[in-house]
Amino acid sequence: MNKQKLLLLTPPFTQLNTPYPATAYLKGFLNTQSIVSHQADLGIEVILALFSSKGLKRMFSHLETLDLELSENGYRIYALQQEYITTIDPVIRFLQNKNTTLAHAICGRSYLPEASRFAQLEDLEWAFGTMGIQDKARHLATLYLEDLGDLITEAIDPFFGFSRYAERLGRTATNFDELQESLLAPNSVITDILVDLLQQKIEKYKPSIVCLSVPFPGNLFGALKCGQFIKNAYPGIKVVLGGGYANTELRSLNDPRVFDFIDYVSLDDGEAPIKLLIEHLDGSRPVTELKRVYMRYDGKVVYCNGAKEKDIAQRETGTPDYSDLMLDDYLSVIEVANPMHRLWSDGRWNKLTLAHGCYWGKCSFCDISLDYIKNYEPVSASILCDRIEEIIAQTNQNGFHFVDEAAPPHLLRELALEIIRRRLTVVWWTNIRFEKYFTYDLSRLLKASGCIAVAGGLEVASDRLLTMMQKGVTIAQVARVAHGFTQAGIMVHAYLMYGFPTQTMQETVDALEVVRQLFLNEALQSGFWHRFAMTAHSPVGLNPAQFKVARTGPDFGGFADNDLYHDDPTGADHDIFSDGLSKSLFNFMHGVGLDFPLSKWFEFKTPKTTIKPDYIEQHLNDGGDELPKENALIIWSGNMPEVTFFEAKQGNKVAEMAELEFCDKTKDWFVHFTAEEGNWLMKVFPMLVIGEHAPLSYATLKLSYEKAGLQNFEGFVKTKRFVELRENGLLIL
Repeated sequence: MNKQKLLLLTPPFTQLNTPYPATAYLKGFLNTQSIVSHQADLGIEVILALFSSKGLKRMFSHLETLDLELSENGYRIYALQQEYITTIDPVIRFLQNKNTTLAHAICGRSYLPEASRFAQLEDLEWAFGTMGIQDKARHLATLYLEDLGDLITEAIDPFFGFSRYAERLGRTATNFDELQESLLAPNSVITDILVDLLQQKIEKYKPSIVCLSVPFPGNLFGALKCGQFIKNAYPGIKVVLGGGYANTELRSLNDPRVFDFIDYVSLDDGEAPIKLLIEHLDGSRPVTELKRVYMRYDGKVVYCNGAKEKDIAQRETGTPDYSDLMLDDYLSVIEVANPMHRLWSDGRWNKLTLAHGCYWGKCSFCDISLDYIKNYEPVSASILCDRIEEIIAQTNQNGFHFVDEAAPPHLLRELALEIIRRRLTVVWWTNIRFEKYFTYDLSRLLKASGCIAVAGGLEVASDRLLTMMQKGVTIAQVARVAHGFTQAGIMVHAYLMYGFPTQTMQETVDALEVVRQLFLNEALQSGFWHRFAMTAHSPVGLNPAQFKVARTGPDFGGFADNDLYHDDPTGADHDIFSDGLSKSLFNFMHGVGLDFPLSKWFEFKTPKTTIKPDYIEQHLNDGGDELPKENALIIWSGNMPEVTFFEAKQGNKVAEMAELEFCDKTKDWFVHFTAEEGNWLMKVFPMLVIGEHAPLSYATLKLSYEKAGLQNFEGFVKTKRFVELRENGLLIL
């Protein structure tokens, strides 16, 4: 039996509204091994300690000891300090959904003190004009917090950010010099709060190992600050750093100074490395047989990866365990009028992974050489639903964010069927590729299972560049898939990219026109432009000459190695497009400016678009009427109909007919068939309803039709009455 006790920590800062899931994943695995562990999100705990009446009193008192000349805005907040101290606790409870009636006072615009962030309300009023009182108050309360955040960064701690801390130090940190200098500097108010909370956790749980999860550059400094305190105050505790930042940035680590603050750096999936490290610390495994771990030995950095054991299969990693986390204390904020970004910041979402890695794994801008992308391993729908049920029982929350790089369409289909089969109430959203397999019918099935939104990469919106980046989609395909999701009632967000190698000014303008038409034709509801970044582990970073760019730096200095600088001699000056692309997209999302000439969005001369005005509309009309594949599944997603037989006169003859009456959540409706068709449908409907039996295939349905003595199945599926069934819940998947 192991002797170790673990404390799993997420250092400041990630999200205000929900915990980052890495510690919950690892704790779930440790549960399967009967290893004692606890966890904490120090990010939300620091925020709640700072943004409280006690925390603000401490901050303003500290401010009075400083010899600073504040900006006009900073002085205004300082002058209104008593107003902030009085209002902060009720506002935080409001943002925790514990004090909802405060919305009326907030919306009255006489309760909250207001500084510069509120100036933007003049511009945003039209965007938020249709918001309910709770949402409007949540947005105003968010601006109020951001005003305080501005004062903090101006006068208290320049590293502060609500979803990141000292991010600049972690970005492109090729050497450790600046980080070490900042770590050795005196603590700020924020790091004092962090250390106080950390000490409380250590005294409460008395761990022998502390694991620091660093998903982003904005968590790195906080993690090292935690490690620094532990090494000084509790030298017997071993400190392990891992997470997405380590996995991408620290794969070439060779600076021994890092290990003044931590003991180990773990790469890639953490389950097997931590299990074997525990065995080593228990004395049952030599250091040479650790798995993907950096450490300092004889003053030098060594990489220990001699373990013969494989990684833990995804089906054996256990259900994420959210216990210990302050789930009721997270803040639901509304920062910007972007519907997808709102999902990121508003509401508590349980995060769950459907599959390890990416089933596509070819995009040239992505880190496809790394384990978290290249090693694809899906989990069965049955196991996923077991985990969903367990997490709902743990958290009393039905909202899920499936955090996959790209959720596989086949697995989503099976998961949706299993959710419906078990009659679970789940609200979920995820990332996808705009695969042709995401048909309109599959979109409707996903909607029936609880899907509310998907996000996918349209990227450069140029077929030439999409081919060059091996995205595996075309603009036409993206348009049809996105439109299908929208028609099914699922919000669609597009990840957009500009500045890809060799992208010309003409292609950037044309990409904006494609995006404009996608919004105009209601295929998109949300989007965000990202500037292309070259990374060391992507095909572009590994083979820049193949993409006609040249790496120009930075030089590796022993610490991080990921973000790369490059020259793009054949491409445009990409930086000049940033403001215009952002401004136009913001307006498109609100139905504004869709008829403006594209040149209006830029302050420099741009070429006219070469995209035809009906380009996207034509693609949407080219959907295709091919018959379903023989192995396609036939699903009836509605309730069982009632049948009534009657006689109808058809010319000189009287024909026996069947009326099928359907009742769904919003309406009653009827369809007439021949008596023979009606009899057959009433026999086949129970086999189409999602249940314990396997779904029928299209070929089996056709055979059943013919065995009933009916003729011309292909003609029947094209009839108006069959199409009416398709429109109201008969899905071909």
